[in-house]
Amino acid sequence: MNTDEAKNIREGEEIPLEKLALFLNNTLKTNHLPLEILQFPGGYSNLTYLLKLGEKELVLRRPPKGAAHIHKGHDMQREHKVLSLMNKCYEKSPKTIVYSDDLDIIGSPFYVMKRIKGTILRARQNIDIEKQTAKKLSQNLIQNLADMHNIDIYETKLIEIGKPEGYLERQISGWIQRYNNAKTDEITDMDFVTHWLASNQKENQSKPTFLHNDYKYDNVVLDENNLGEIIGVLDWEMSTVGDSNTDFGIALGYLPEKNDSPLLVSLNVPIIDGMLSRQEAVEIYEDKRKQKVDNLVFYYAFALFKLAVVLQQIYYRYQQGFTKDERFKPLIFIVKDCVMMAKKAIQLNKISNF
Repeated sequence: MNTDEAKNIREGEEIPLEKLALFLNNTLKTNHLPLEILQFPGGYSNLTYLLKLGEKELVLRRPPKGAAHIHKGHDMQREHKVLSLMNKCYEKSPKTIVYSDDLDIIGSPFYVMKRIKGTILRARQNIDIEKQTAKKLSQNLIQNLADMHNIDIYETKLIEIGKPEGYLERQISGWIQRYNNAKTDEITDMDFVTHWLASNQKENQSKPTFLHNDYKYDNVVLDENNLGEIIGVLDWEMSTVGDSNTDFGIALGYLPEKNDSPLLVSLNVPIIDGMLSRQEAVEIYEDKRKQKVDNLVFYYAFALFKLAVVLQQIYYRYQQGFTKDERFKPLIFIVKDCVMMAKKAIQLNKISNF
């Protein structure tokens, strides 16, 4: 099983070593400590690096190249602010150290935080976990999300990072527009799902909460000696405040079951005996939150639709020649399977055991 290992920096994503070393030594008031930079494996968004400054291990986050042209995307200052606020009320958030928008250092804004060292489960890897440990981990995954949703966003000032009023309506219209802007193929199931989502949205009457917005197995850090325990949560770039059911729906969308589309399953951590079904996850979540999740199928279908749009945007970049990365070539097939699964959930009025 792979742990949270950093490797050599990918071509085109290098960082100026000497300038960053000088900045960090000055910031931390250390005495000319040598700096080594490695890169963590990851997805298609912000870039994450391991910094070894003497005996210290830090993590740096920066946008990918070209991110300056993406409206409201890859905002390092905002991500740093989210974490700085979470540091005061949520112990599993990485501790921030410094943010800088000085482009002379590495060519982009960035921030540095302390490293949470542990194990991260990845998609398409062999994972050897006993059934009882897998069950405990999947329960903790859902309970931990509920803990974040139970945080008082007004007392902690997290309300400053977003605007909860009208959140769901903005989400639905915004993601439909994103899809239309990146559309490449005629997909009948996509037409069905977008029409149904636009026609069936209902304002959640519960209080707005903090939203992680990308909560899944490979965004949590596990205790190396007890893989059932979560010691950290990563990737806060899409965090905001709003309808908690949208965040829970995203978590459900990343929980694979045996009857799901094989392509969709391949995006997630492999199914391990003992892990919760989606319906079991709902029961755990509702118990921890002390409230029911209304309109559950809507939020699950919306999560699959959002995932489809994210993949469609990446595929559009590939089709238009903005990237030559061959990993992106088959993404259109996963887009189609996402909305196929969403349509099935809508028609069967269930989220589990299709």
